[in-house]
Amino acid sequence: ALWCLMMSLTPTRGCLLDLPWEDILVPHILCHLPLQQLLSLQRVSKSFQSLIQLYLANMRCFDSSQIAPAIPRAAFVNLLKDNEVLQQLALQNCSDWLTDRELLPVIGQNHHLHQIQLKGCAQLSRHALVAISLSCPNLRQLSLAHCEWVDSLSLRSLADHCKALEAVDLTACRQLKDEAICYLVQKCSRLKSLSLAVNANVGDVAVEETAKCCPELEHLDLTGCLRVKNDSIRVLAEYCPKLRSLKVKHCHNVAESSLSILRSRGVELDVEPPLQRALVLLQDVVGFAPFINLQI
Repeated sequence: ALWCLMMSLTPTRGCLLDLPWEDILVPHILCHLPLQQLLSLQRVSKSFQSLIQLYLANMRCFDSSQIAPAIPRAAFVNLLKDNEVLQQLALQNCSDWLTDRELLPVIGQNHHLHQIQLKGCAQLSRHALVAISLSCPNLRQLSLAHCEWVDSLSLRSLADHCKALEAVDLTACRQLKDEAICYLVQKCSRLKSLSLAVNANVGDVAVEETAKCCPELEHLDLTGCLRVKNDSIRVLAEYCPKLRSLKVKHCHNVAESSLSILRSRGVELDVEPPLQRALVLLQDVVGFAPFINLQI
């Protein structure tokens, strides 16, 4: 309905565009429209084009997935060239072309960013993470999943400058080892969510240090961390009373003897109890779930 209203009004009728742009239109009306529709609105008139440019320069949240399945490089550069007030930046469908050349200017002029999503942006380099650490002191959430360019030096820079971090996703950042993770959690003790999934180099040392340094930890993903064993899970149970979920699927050295402690506290686990796993396996084999009398 709002879209139809805006399309039906023109500058000559003196209605919509007579409202204060910065005080009314930008913060209270345009913010409710999808970004793709706002870009189409620029074609209505030169006045509308100026209005949308003003909106783009003052937008707090940019999510590339709102525009199209694949945003062109030139469009990305043009959309954010005048913006210095971004708080959230999500670039999830730009992996085919996004490099440091396009990202660094945006990071360098936006010092209020507190949430950045770079999942799968494989063509960036460690310089991108260093730039983020130097330009975004208030960063709270950062996703670097499947960014194999992340190394220990760039992660150290992040830890040194972004101590307010609460959520970090390092899934499949395969260059990272225990030492780098330990440095991160020692500096960023406010962490509530951490993913170290799909990293064969991460083991008990990193998990135990995370447990001891991050008492506010609520979510930890260790999926596929083959070097993690029972001892570190017990330390996690001891030092992280606020833990709500733990993922340890494909951690073959983690057994029920350590998980049962967390399970008894109501922590959500992605591994079923041994009896339930056996029943599921039996059902898959014979095609039905048997009735078993567990009363002894």
